[in-house]
Amino acid sequence: MSSHVLDVKGLKTHFTSKEGDIPAVDGINFHVDSGEVLGIVGESGCGKSVTSLSVMGLVPSPPGRIAGGEILYNGEDLTKLSEKQMRKIRGNDIAMIFQEPMTSLNPVFKIGNQIIEGIRLHNKESKKKAYNRAVEMLELVGLSRVEDLMNSYPHQLSGGMRQRVMIAMAMTCDPNVLIADEPTTALDVTIQKQILNLMKSLNEKMNTAIVLITHDLGVVAEMCDRIAVMYSGKVVEEGNVKDIFKNPKHPYTAGLIQSVPDMREKRDRLYSIPGNVPKPGTIKQGCAFAPRCEHAFSRCSDETPELLATEDGSKVRCWLHHE
Repeated sequence: MSSHVLDVKGLKTHFTSKEGDIPAVDGINFHVDSGEVLGIVGESGCGKSVTSLSVMGLVPSPPGRIAGGEILYNGEDLTKLSEKQMRKIRGNDIAMIFQEPMTSLNPVFKIGNQIIEGIRLHNKESKKKAYNRAVEMLELVGLSRVEDLMNSYPHQLSGGMRQRVMIAMAMTCDPNVLIADEPTTALDVTIQKQILNLMKSLNEKMNTAIVLITHDLGVVAEMCDRIAVMYSGKVVEEGNVKDIFKNPKHPYTAGLIQSVPDMREKRDRLYSIPGNVPKPGTIKQGCAFAPRCEHAFSRCSDETPELLATEDGSKVRCWLHHE
């Protein structure tokens, strides 16, 4: 039995297309413990969001399917559960904040009705108790005029308010795991800071394990305890946030950190990693990052490296660090 609240082992999520099976997530491993914040980072198209949808059992089928691996929640493999069993866990034990709240909230129902429905579905409470709980959660996420808000429709709220509503909905049943997929995308910096502070506060008060999916390394540095760096459907580096920021071992991680602008330095041109993330399934052998890597040598194109532990406890998938 796994000792972690969420333990993903060898997860493979494939999509069927005209070209055949496309591995969007290709055998990834990660875990998160109660009260811990794990950051999953990488460029767009590396498989971060598909990973989160796989954990929630929300991969659209067809064309998607979980082709292998385990998703263990308190030792129970979620990939073996029926949709009815998953509905009991989804939103109650494991909740998710989606990237764009306007597409996640139902536009024809009032905010209050949507939150109350979720509470009553999982906790079988009376309408009055569910209403009071909804008001309490909206106040907890820092929203004012909550009574008016309960009678508002999603389009009547600003982006920051909708994102807070999504966090309130996710936290109503006190989940053990919260998955946040780019929770601050398209929000201005002030609101972004408030949302992150709110998530950190809920994490500390309720001992909730958080999986934070983002491409913003500043958010990772501020929020996370550990970090998993994804590239082309695989985890290429994993470890303590401070260690990875201080001494990144994989050339891709080093490139991501180098791409962050430093206000203390004056540069004519900002650094960017050359090339693009390869289309899933196009690189059949060797390291997927090799075509973009300045340190690549012949073995990188011929053999695929495994994710191996290093002396400081972190893990890296790179031939430079293999004996």
